[in-house]
Amino acid sequence: MNRIQKLFSGKKRNILSIYFTAGFPQLNDTEIILQALQDHGADMIEIGMPYSDPLADGPVIQNSSMKALNNGMTIKLLFKQLNNFRDNSPSGVGGSFPLILMGYLNPVMQYGFKEFCVDAKKAGVDGIILPDLPITEYENDYKKILEENDLHFIFLITPETSDERIKKIDSISNGFIYAVSSSSITGMDTDMNAQESYFERIKNMSLLNEVLIGFGIKDHQTFTQACKYAAGAIIGTAYIKTIENTDNIDTATQKFLNSILQSQ
Repeated sequence: MNRIQKLFSGKKRNILSIYFTAGFPQLNDTEIILQALQDHGADMIEIGMPYSDPLADGPVIQNSSMKALNNGMTIKLLFKQLNNFRDNSPSGVGGSFPLILMGYLNPVMQYGFKEFCVDAKKAGVDGIILPDLPITEYENDYKKILEENDLHFIFLITPETSDERIKKIDSISNGFIYAVSSSSITGMDTDMNAQESYFERIKNMSLLNEVLIGFGIKDHQTFTQACKYAAGAIIGTAYIKTIENTDNIDTATQKFLNSILQSQ
């Protein structure tokens, strides 16, 4: 069973997924961040593969991607770091923690899609998010390769996504569905109350896959509100801000996750 499936089968509520950009703040911080996140309460980790021309990322994540690229981060190096983490995690749970890679199709195609999936599996990756991969191309060209490597492909939906398309996405998904809280870029303030009808619509569809809400989740209040309508939430920009200038990633991560989870 894929580690994402194991997570959702064992925990039904208040799942916290944290996003960070590989190679940021420093090139070799990946393993330090992974360890800190799993030690201090994150349930799943989403790792951004830095790209020079992101479509949906706000300025904070864009800046982290540019710094990571300038630091020398590549997909090949990231796989090397992940292999080392899976093999040598000091807490002993590096082998059981769900990891998701998020990025864009162009760098993956340059790497070679099949080779990317094979190497991702070897590195202990469990899921892939490529927002610019169309559903038709996924089904016709890539679905089989992903499944052969036990990689769950996660689709994004927005408030403008029709019920028909959501049902289609649900029927071909095997991890979870990423519900973008608004049609804005990442890091923008979102009025969660204004999105209640959207969240209720998704909740009432009784989808086969679990749903996590992302974009605009930044603190205990927004996390708790998102969890009323979904299995959990994804936080990215707020965490990247937290580690950007810290001298101690572990301490900063612990403080940040404690502020999000509180009595959860």
